[in-house]
Amino acid sequence: MLHKFSFEARRTGRATNYKLWKDDNHAIEMSGKDMMNKINYTHNNPVDNGLVAEPDHYLYSSAIDYAGIRGMVKVELI
Repeated sequence: MLHKFSFEARRTGRATNYKLWKDDNHAIEMSGKDMMNKINYTHNNPVDNGLVAEPDHYLYSSAIDYAGIRGMVKVELI
């Protein structure tokens, strides 16, 4: 894997030794509905991958806070 990361760093010229992240990550404006869709998608990832039965069962998920219970991580609800 390090060979691949090194190759990408040389190929793109955007990193010194290794390149792991994509360059196309940028801020976009979205409505409240779009934001909630993204939040729900993120909350459901552990369920979709078979880690938990319900989104709020995932220990470090903000889904716990959205369910009305204070989770382990401080969350500002949207």
